[in-house]
Amino acid sequence: MGFSIKNLGPGLLFAGAAIGVSHLVQSTRAGADFGLGLLWALLLVNLFKYPFFQYGPRYAAATGESLLDGYKKMGNGILIAYYILTFATMFSIQTAVTIVTAGLASSLFGNFISVEIWTVVILAICLLLLIVGRYKLLDVLIKIIIITLTLSTIAAVIAAINNNDTPLSLVQILPKETMEIGFLIAFMGWMPAPLDISVWHSLWAIEKKKNDANFTPKSALFDFNIGYISTIILGIGFVLLGALVMFNSGESFSNSAAVFSNQLIEMYTSSLGNWAYVIIGIAAFTTMFSTTLTTLDASPRAMHKTTQLLFKNTFKRGYLFWILVLAVGTVVIFYVFASEMGLLIKIATILSFLTAPFYAIINYRLICSTHTPKASRPSLKLHILSWLGILFLIGFSIWYLTIL
Repeated sequence: MGFSIKNLGPGLLFAGAAIGVSHLVQSTRAGADFGLGLLWALLLVNLFKYPFFQYGPRYAAATGESLLDGYKKMGNGILIAYYILTFATMFSIQTAVTIVTAGLASSLFGNFISVEIWTVVILAICLLLLIVGRYKLLDVLIKIIIITLTLSTIAAVIAAINNNDTPLSLVQILPKETMEIGFLIAFMGWMPAPLDISVWHSLWAIEKKKNDANFTPKSALFDFNIGYISTIILGIGFVLLGALVMFNSGESFSNSAAVFSNQLIEMYTSSLGNWAYVIIGIAAFTTMFSTTLTTLDASPRAMHKTTQLLFKNTFKRGYLFWILVLAVGTVVIFYVFASEMGLLIKIATILSFLTAPFYAIINYRLICSTHTPKASRPSLKLHILSWLGILFLIGFSIWYLTIL
């Protein structure tokens, strides 16, 4: 099978959803506060979450069904738990990513309108793109966005390295203070993304299969690996940017979306020069716009499918209903919590981390069950990595709960 960028799709959508707050906000902050001292955490959490994300496209490509269909086969209880968890977190996640995008739009395109109005404008643009273009347009757009994002981030990192005179320490740090441990959990909670994105990935893989007959189990895994490796490389890139530009600068980030975005862009331009404004601006904005767009598509897609499975509901316009509910809910939450961006992000990331063991266990159980064809069940290496990953995620959650 010859490689073509056309074969890629769901893996890049995964990357678009993943490379957002976890990278731009949390990774930059990790670099700013700890230098390169938390690289171990970034690499470890990506390694231990890998199998559970991979099981989404693996199951979808092998069976022609989404993970949600698989959860239904394992019992309604799992599907109900997923439904409740998704409904409980989707508004705070969408608000967190949209706020950062709106703040960046305000910084880049001018604050002639307020961040509140930018939020509504960005949501309206994303709504229009998704309702009119559906999956096909999303598939095309994300390829342009990810390429732009990757090139602009790499250019910014090279510029920051060239401008840096002080050597960077590779000494790894294990935080001991309660607040620092809290940050570590939040950082790992959304790195590279919450585990429920595996469900979104399986839904996107089904859509891709409808539009591309050449999307096989082999190409689905290749596509996923490309997306996953991209998120790791760009995560390291943003940690490097935070470490090179902000570490030991005495700066601390604001919790206000507009102020944070201005700080971020000004921080880079003051260090690298005004020419860097455009590169950093493009990198930051494409990062957050891709996340806002993909999460606005995925949560309604998942809620529509879950509603159909639970209530045997064949409501054709379910996707449209849920996307409008999410958009309106996001605007309402934003107007109430706009000044508390930091708190919103913290709540969403910590919830993601504490629910990670649940998703890890059910994805692993499903991929090993009789619902998955034998040829697509995990190898011994993946089994071992899965067991270690489950232990890691449970252990970390218990550790976090004991320090609260």
